[in-house]
Amino acid sequence: MVSEDFLTALAARPMVFDGAMGTLLYETGWFINHAFDEANLKKPESVLAAHESYVAVGADIVESNTFSANRFLLGRYGVENLVGEINRAGVRLARQASGDTVYVAGALGPTGEAFGRFSEEKAKEIRRAFDEQISALADEKPDLLVLETFHHLKEIQIALQAAREIFRGPIVAQMSFLADGALRDGSEPELVAERLAAWGADIVGVNCALGPQEVFEIVQRMIAVGIPTSAQPNAGQPRRLDQRMLYMATPEYFGVYAKRFFKAGVRLVGGCCGTNPDHIAAVRGACAMACGAEEKRPTTGEFRIQTLEEPGLEPLPVAERSAFARKVRRVWEERLDPNGPRRPLRGPEDFVVSVEVNPHPGLTTERAVEGAKLLRDAGVDIVNIADGPRALVRMANWALGLTIKDALGLDFLLHVCCRDRNILGLQSDLLGVHVLGVRNLVVITGDPPKMGDYPKATAVFDLDSVELLKLIDALNHGIDPAGKFVGEATSFFCACGAEPAALDYDRELRRLEAKIANGAELIMTQPVYDPVVLERFMSDVEGFHVPVMVGLLPLASHKNAEFLHNEVPGMQIPSDIRDRMSAAGSGPAAQREGVRIASEMLERVKDRVVGTYLMPPFSRYQTALDVLKVVGYGD
Repeated sequence: MVSEDFLTALAARPMVFDGAMGTLLYETGWFINHAFDEANLKKPESVLAAHESYVAVGADIVESNTFSANRFLLGRYGVENLVGEINRAGVRLARQASGDTVYVAGALGPTGEAFGRFSEEKAKEIRRAFDEQISALADEKPDLLVLETFHHLKEIQIALQAAREIFRGPIVAQMSFLADGALRDGSEPELVAERLAAWGADIVGVNCALGPQEVFEIVQRMIAVGIPTSAQPNAGQPRRLDQRMLYMATPEYFGVYAKRFFKAGVRLVGGCCGTNPDHIAAVRGACAMACGAEEKRPTTGEFRIQTLEEPGLEPLPVAERSAFARKVRRVWEERLDPNGPRRPLRGPEDFVVSVEVNPHPGLTTERAVEGAKLLRDAGVDIVNIADGPRALVRMANWALGLTIKDALGLDFLLHVCCRDRNILGLQSDLLGVHVLGVRNLVVITGDPPKMGDYPKATAVFDLDSVELLKLIDALNHGIDPAGKFVGEATSFFCACGAEPAALDYDRELRRLEAKIANGAELIMTQPVYDPVVLERFMSDVEGFHVPVMVGLLPLASHKNAEFLHNEVPGMQIPSDIRDRMSAAGSGPAAQREGVRIASEMLERVKDRVVGTYLMPPFSRYQTALDVLKVVGYGD
């Protein structure tokens, strides 16, 4: 046990937390059908090795492997009777690794039971669960408690009250914020910091859900309140590779932000999901300067879409499914089909344009409809509405789409992802939106819940995008997923996504080929900033004989470029592009440079694609129209 009092030491110097535990345990073969906390009893050697790896790179504090070790969450795995044993073992293992040089923090997180306005009876149940867990942690005398990844102020207030009554040491209280810088109830960082301190926290901070850049923006506002602060960001945002979730922020990038955290006055810096000893080593280096000295995605394919036993109905010709499908097909056949004559682009009539318009938080649709009207009046063919991108909670995308279509007569491309609905829900929703007149779909697997508002939400993934395309193709033949002929056919026009800058590029091409074989009729790429990458991709997909719409996301600032490059899956922004954004400064000048960069990319590829899919940052729809000038819009 460290002899120096923790708060005294912290007043004298900043300190380094450890990083993720689940990431390391998963790599040892501990899978998600068991609670990670149960490894304290069943695989203690792996937990100990994880702690020791963080101590070896210079962590000042290691957290016990007890984040989810409360009665409610352990009950999901049938081990709620082991709350005391798991928590006590967790602190003992952390103490064994730390020796007399590193502080031990007893870790606890939310119960998973706090949804919206919960009853007083539920509050009492939550309090009893916290009492039980904190008592078990306190039995082993950790140096401090860390309450982390809380989303609701009422729940962390309950946890802090329990902690203050049971535990006699320092308490760190950390919240997980949304990307807009507030909690789900709209509470701003300054107010959150004040309340946590008033309820008994000695240190307040931010952890999980967000990467270094976003956490930095939030924690700076908490620092201004004058209370010691902590920061434990994720390693950026995860991307899926095979059946694993990989976090994209490199240790070098993490170290850059660690320096900024310490320079801004953050007292405790560490890592959350996706971080490993290399990330914490980078934080240790940043701390020394300041002092002067893949969640595994559930396996897909449990529900296999049956191969058609009978041909069913002949699908409706593509050009008859929607006006959007008709234009895509016409532009492809008249201008780009390798088997037919080619001619140069003449103007908007020869170029298909979709612009992303997504729901804003809450119930309002006015801003989105206003943006869609601007786009319609400029001649944009269709708007694109994502399905819970980054796992953020928004109204159903079909509701906004139908609102726009009813108000403006402008059609929409509906994203359908596999994350939130099982095979029954997916099929039900597809039939329902077809009845409502929806015909244009973009089929994607979807971002994992860990990225969004509710990181403990269950990810379904009965199907992935390839399997969902197969299901829709069957429906277009009048065949249900079990292979049964139902007598009526849908007439969906399906697009799929592709990452020209994918880490495993060969696998990306193989999956793209599988998507096309299962019914994808249009390829829509992730945003691309490197012309060499895009031209390689365009050459490689020519043999698929499927039209392509290139994705473009005009950069808004140098900070925006760094965030996309380091923290967003599938995005690679060359250093020369980031240098251009840095030289442009900020504000309107940076936005104009972002438009120039996107326009240059579109100019370079316009004669090889049927159109473009534009994602204007921060709903700046005029930015999309400025980019489109190179293909004749606004002339």
